[in-house]
Amino acid sequence: MEWQGEASVMTQRRHGENAVILTVLSRDAGLVSGLVPGGASSKRAAMLQPGNRLSLRWRARIEEHLGTFTVEPLRARPGLMDSADALAGTNAVTSLLTYALPERDPHPALADATEALLDRIDAGQGWAESYLRWEMQLLDELGFGLDLSSCAVTGARQGLAYVSPRSGRAVSAAGAGDWAPRLLPLPALLGGCGNGGIADALRLTGHFLQTRLAEFHAGKPLPPARARLVARLTASEVSHS
Repeated sequence: MEWQGEASVMTQRRHGENAVILTVLSRDAGLVSGLVPGGASSKRAAMLQPGNRLSLRWRARIEEHLGTFTVEPLRARPGLMDSADALAGTNAVTSLLTYALPERDPHPALADATEALLDRIDAGQGWAESYLRWEMQLLDELGFGLDLSSCAVTGARQGLAYVSPRSGRAVSAAGAGDWAPRLLPLPALLGGCGNGGIADALRLTGHFLQTRLAEFHAGKPLPPARARLVARLTASEVSHS
């Protein structure tokens, strides 16, 4: 079996004295893992940092085997390690992807969105809202997407104030009625009619990542890297308010 293409590094872990097991995200093949002989050397380790873009060839005797990579560098993203926030963002993205996606299950649109987000983090641009939208897309790609376009009760597109914690659909203030205390607030950043910035929006996506992805789908806790990033982005929002 053989696969060849371009991909970005998600994770690497030491294997034996000199090798690493590399997991990458490609547009056409999804997550692919393989052994990189000599990947633990100082020269190659820099090339295999999470977020870097590589040209790879993967080979295995049969598809179910781990396989071996031959690797060539395409593009480094040094900005991913330029600050604690950038590193936290990178760790959250790569951890959630390797947590949520099965191997060799392609999601081209999600891969494209991931590349765009990593580029923004690398460039040092304001990327917190882009990260939020990426989490929304991750939920959508896994079949757990939120519908914030109209009220689930009245059909109205205006005055949306809440989200049903069960269905993930928006609910207007008028449609909520006595159920309002049981609903999740819809932040202004995601189209709600009230207040709420990045911290409130990530609290909303976090609810569905926990209840739908972690508890229902994966059956294990979310990666701690996400909580660390949310804490940093929340603290940053508070300090600038």
